[in-house]
Amino acid sequence: MPFLTYQQVRPWAKSIRTAALTGTMPPWFADPCCGRFENDRSLSPADRETLAKWAETGAAPGDPRDAPPPKVWTQGWNLPSPPDQVFTAPQAFAVPASGAVEYQYFAIPTGFREDRWISAAEARPSNRAVVHHAVVYIREPGATWTRGPTKADILTIYTPGSSADVSPPGMAKRVKAGSDLVLEVHYAPNGKPASDRIQLGVIFAKSPPDKRVLTLQMDNSTFLIPPGERDYRVTVWGTLPNDALLLGFFPHMHLRGKSFEYTRIRADGQPETLLKVAPYDFYWQLSYRLARPMPLKKGTRLEWIATFDNSANNPRNPDPTSEVRYGHQSWEEMMIGFFDVAVDPGTDKNAFFAR
Repeated sequence: MPFLTYQQVRPWAKSIRTAALTGTMPPWFADPCCGRFENDRSLSPADRETLAKWAETGAAPGDPRDAPPPKVWTQGWNLPSPPDQVFTAPQAFAVPASGAVEYQYFAIPTGFREDRWISAAEARPSNRAVVHHAVVYIREPGATWTRGPTKADILTIYTPGSSADVSPPGMAKRVKAGSDLVLEVHYAPNGKPASDRIQLGVIFAKSPPDKRVLTLQMDNSTFLIPPGERDYRVTVWGTLPNDALLLGFFPHMHLRGKSFEYTRIRADGQPETLLKVAPYDFYWQLSYRLARPMPLKKGTRLEWIATFDNSANNPRNPDPTSEVRYGHQSWEEMMIGFFDVAVDPGTDKNAFFAR
């Protein structure tokens, strides 16, 4: 429903009160216990109280003379400025009305004759209703792989509700001359035939950056969630191969996802929670960008902890009587913790993982 005018908003006053007080809107799932985030969209307690009192006292329109200036809504790209270059999938994909659709892959040559630094990127489906998510990989010259997952770097990820990927000042992602961009797209049929053709807009850094941004991930693909299990725990851990500056997180699970926690082990051996997403919401897959980047030393132990609800108490559970394993489709499960780091501009992914 639109919330652009008072007349449109007024009938929803009680629902707005409930959503504000329960924290379901605006969508933000980081537990305030841990971490501070630059893109925190949650309401303050005072804001929530204001909305609740407004709804409880009749939801009056107020004096038009006190109204703020009209909101200017973003049109088109959500990038900080119009894109310097737009890439388009080579062809549209026909999404069937129903059934499982395997991940689709589209390769787009960049045509870059020299290395380029990209400070912001955004993937935009032409039909968001049928795109569950899309990952844009960088395939460097000489590589021949056609399907992910790979060890290639990721330029950007699209999910419903996500914003454009904008690197902090002085940081950017590097795309080598002659590289291709490979789009991995998860299409989700919604009851009627549809078509989609994704575009990617990028902004080039105005000067060589001080830091290179890499998107890393730790994941677990060997779990088996028993039927009926309400709080099944899956973990993955690793040690950082080199010094890095931690920038943010992007957790990914499917319909049985319940919570996702990023932790590090401090020098004194105690765990420190960096981000706790609880509850996890499959329909609002958000990134969480640290308000202040965190230096991490080589050898730092990192551990991600996910929980899944495979019981009938989970209203989104496709089948609480089934065992659940790793898989691409939404009725299967994933446990992937993406995270962005900044490193020296001359360090690529292979060099970063050299121990």
